[in-house]
This record gives sequence, C-alpha cells and structure tokens, in this order.
Amino acid sequence: MSKKPNKKASKKAASATVRTAARSRPVKAVKSATKRPAATADHATQARMLAALESIAASLSASAVKPSGADSLKAAEAFVWQPNGHLLPVPRVSRVDLDLLRGVDRMRDILIENTERFATGLPANNALLWGARGMGKSSLVKAAHATVNAMPEVNGRLKLIEIHREDIESLPLLMGLLRESDFHFIVFCDDLSFDGNDASYKSLKAVLEGGIEGRPENVILYATSNRRHLLSRDMIENERSTAINPGEAVEEKVSLSDRFGLWLGFHKCSQDEYLDMVRGYARHFGVDVSDEQLEREALEWSTTRGSRSGRVAWQFTQEIAGRMGVKLTGK
Repeated sequence: MSKKPNKKASKKAASATVRTAARSRPVKAVKSATKRPAATADHATQARMLAALESIAASLSASAVKPSGADSLKAAEAFVWQPNGHLLPVPRVSRVDLDLLRGVDRMRDILIENTERFATGLPANNALLWGARGMGKSSLVKAAHATVNAMPEVNGRLKLIEIHREDIESLPLLMGLLRESDFHFIVFCDDLSFDGNDASYKSLKAVLEGGIEGRPENVILYATSNRRHLLSRDMIENERSTAINPGEAVEEKVSLSDRFGLWLGFHKCSQDEYLDMVRGYARHFGVDVSDEQLEREALEWSTTRGSRSGRVAWQFTQEIAGRMGVKLTGK
C-alpha cells in the first residue's frame, strides 16, 4: 500500500533549498560593494583635511618673523627690540646734544667714562639712573651713546638697543641674539619699575647677574627710573606685612637694584640751574630775546608748572621759540 506524500516534509525541503541558494550567493561581494563608497568618502575627507593643514602650516611659516641676524645690525646705530625676536632699526634717534644737559655734570662725566671703557673692551658696570623726573636721565643715556660712538677708537661699533618695560621677560632671547656679535651693545630700558605682583623682574635679575650664561661681555645694561629700588613703596610694604619672614621677602626684591654696579642719582634742580638750562637752549637754537625777558618768562612758566627741571626748561624753550617763529633745527 503506497504512502501519501508528506506535505510538511515537502515544505521543509523547499525551505532548505531556498536557504541553501541564499547562502550560496556572493554576499561578501554585495557587502563590500555597499561599504566601498563610504571608505572612499572617508579617504577623500582625510586628504582634504591634510591638504588644509599643510596649507596653514606653510602660511604660518611664511608669515613668521625671523630673528634678526648679524647683518641687520649694520643697518643703524640704534634699534628697538621686538619680543618676537626682531630688531627694528631707528633711522634717527631723538636725542639732545650733550652740551645742552646742564646741572648733571658729575653724572654726565661718570656715565661717559663708564661707556667709553665698555666700548673699548675694558670692564664696566651696568648703570641705573634714578631720581627726579625730567632731569635728563634718558637724554643722558642717548647723548653718552652718541658721544662715545663718535670717538675714533670706537668708530661706530657701539649700538644702542631700547627694550620696553613690558618686554623685559624676552630679555634672555635678546641676550642670546647679541652674544655672538662683533658689536658692543647698550641695552637701554627707560622708566623701569615694577608694581603689584609683577614677577618679570626675576628675568632681569638673572640676566644682570646670577644666570648660568650671565651677561654677554659685549652687552651692558642702562636703565632709568624714578625709584631707587625699582619697586613701589606699597609693594615693599605689602611684602613686609604678608611674608612669613618679611626681611627676606623685601631683600629679594630690593636686591634687583643691587645688580646695577653704577648708581647715578638725579635730584631736583635749583632756580639758577633751571635758568642756566633755559639760557643754554635759547643760545643753541638762536632764540633772540633779552636775558631779562627770558628769565622772567621762564620763571613764570616754571611756577605755572609747579616744578623746575630740564624737561620744563625744554618745554618753555619750545613755547617761546614758537611764539617768535624760530624753528628748533639745531636739535
């Protein structure tokens, strides 16, 4: 007796045949075909990013300011230091003739002697010019440089480099640049002082004395300040009141001015010295006015200003020369 065909078994066999056929299809090829566009897109994105980064790097490299070299130091007798490593030449230095600086004879002679020794390769000291405002401290530095640089034995080998107070922390970079040069350099900082929690004075201390490399033999530092110790009084008092050992804290800050071997003090001038400055300016620039009128107006000018100094004398000279139509071309 023949058996009837099993419908369930037939269905299972058919399903198995379908599954076998499905497994036999090139699934990997399908999957790889679907993934390939995504991989290609990622690669293109990475290539674009890499090209953009290379372009940015090339642009930054081209725009970066390279440190000044030895050849650039021949461009001028004076420069202004930029903290990015560049020395900006000064075509014409704003200075007053040495003969016009009155009332500072002793400080003038000491500074010129120190500068001349340095420029001729002899030992010399860093100098701090401190004291009353307007008494010619910075003018004396610039005039001393011009005077010594014009001496036959120096013959223009002495360069003046001004560094701004806010760029003091870049002073070690400047020292490294000047160390290998054949020139001699006066590094000059005008109106140097420190306030509050400013710790940049430590960079200056290390350069003056105490650093591993020390100050280069062809570099000397001149600074001017209204403060003898370069620090404000409230800064020193604050150290005394807050430190565990007040004496040591204050000593650490005051020691900065001790790194300058030469201290030159400038004090307020007398009335006679003030009038001598005014007369000297008037003669030098050809201001034709009687001594009586010159002295009377000069004293009145100083009274309205509340002080007597070289700066006040110069300002009065500009005033009276302007009124009389005289150009100050002898400067």
